[in-house]
Amino acid sequence: MNKSIYTVLTFVRINTKRFFRDKLALFFSIGFPLIFLFVFGSLNSSTSSVSFNVALINQSKSSFSTEFAKNINSSSFMKVNKNITTIDAAKDKMTRSELDAAIVLPASFGNVVADDTFPSGQAEIMYTQNNQQSAQALSGIIDAQFKAINAKFVKNVTPFTVKTNQLNERSLSAFDYTFAGLLGFAIIGMGIFGPVNVFPELKKMGILRRLSTTPLRVWQYFLSTMVGQAIIGLISLAIMFAVAISVFHLKVVGNWVELSVFLVFSITMILGIGLSLGGWAKNERQVAPLANIVVFPMMFLSGTFFPRFLMPEWLQNVSNFLPLTPVIDGIRLIVTEGKHLIDILPQIGLIGLWMVVIYLIAFKVFRWE
Repeated sequence: MNKSIYTVLTFVRINTKRFFRDKLALFFSIGFPLIFLFVFGSLNSSTSSVSFNVALINQSKSSFSTEFAKNINSSSFMKVNKNITTIDAAKDKMTRSELDAAIVLPASFGNVVADDTFPSGQAEIMYTQNNQQSAQALSGIIDAQFKAINAKFVKNVTPFTVKTNQLNERSLSAFDYTFAGLLGFAIIGMGIFGPVNVFPELKKMGILRRLSTTPLRVWQYFLSTMVGQAIIGLISLAIMFAVAISVFHLKVVGNWVELSVFLVFSITMILGIGLSLGGWAKNERQVAPLANIVVFPMMFLSGTFFPRFLMPEWLQNVSNFLPLTPVIDGIRLIVTEGKHLIDILPQIGLIGLWMVVIYLIAFKVFRWE
């Protein structure tokens, strides 16, 4: 075997063993992203359906109001607080934002008025100023229910109507966006914070200085670190995929081999940032603020925690060119839309361009001590 390749493989083995012996590195590379996955996955799954926290105050004794109240209590989109029975108690809860609204059925609700053959009445929705949007949505839902009830009692002609038509197309869910961003967050943790934490420590211990006196070349050390981090990264991301599929029912429609190739490519590019920062810094005090300056814009502007289409257009245009943006976009396109590598050539090209620039900087600024 070629001596250069043997040297690289030896350091790959050494770096990988050191990683799995480091409990702190294991936590931040595998455990920490999993915590974020459970937190954001739970938030997105809980917001998958509309739900309102309401109080139902039934002041009527009619049979219609009793039946209507029963339907409200069993509704899937309303969580009724059954401990609230008065308007004053409902107001107290609403002022503390513990309720979205209160539905009041007055004493005359559901009574049959003289000369009529059917019950009638007007429900009142009470809300505070900060819950105006929720109250309007709730009012629309209840109004639609009343229209369906009215149609049973009074036959009328409706000149204009609307119908719904469900397309046989799968749209992206909130979790689909979030999961791709969380993978990007995990790649940042492995690719940047790994070298940023390890290199200054190795310099302080004098290990890198001793390595500089050996025939080891910078490219060999970089290549061994890249291969080791790619292996570790694939293991960490595989665990995240397993949790997302088994717990949050993520559907991966893309090709797993192409996805793996893209992930290795992405990890290698992001790792170059960590090698540049960690290789340049003499100690932790130097590298910590610089790492935060580089990482935080990418975390918040590249679609890590929320979709970029929610940003202003000018900010979207700026974030297009951040190193992490094509990584997250490419993961999302492969995982959730089934795109192939040939379909995401713009993302691959941008990652390749960043890789050239970043590694030129990394080789230029790297120092053994």
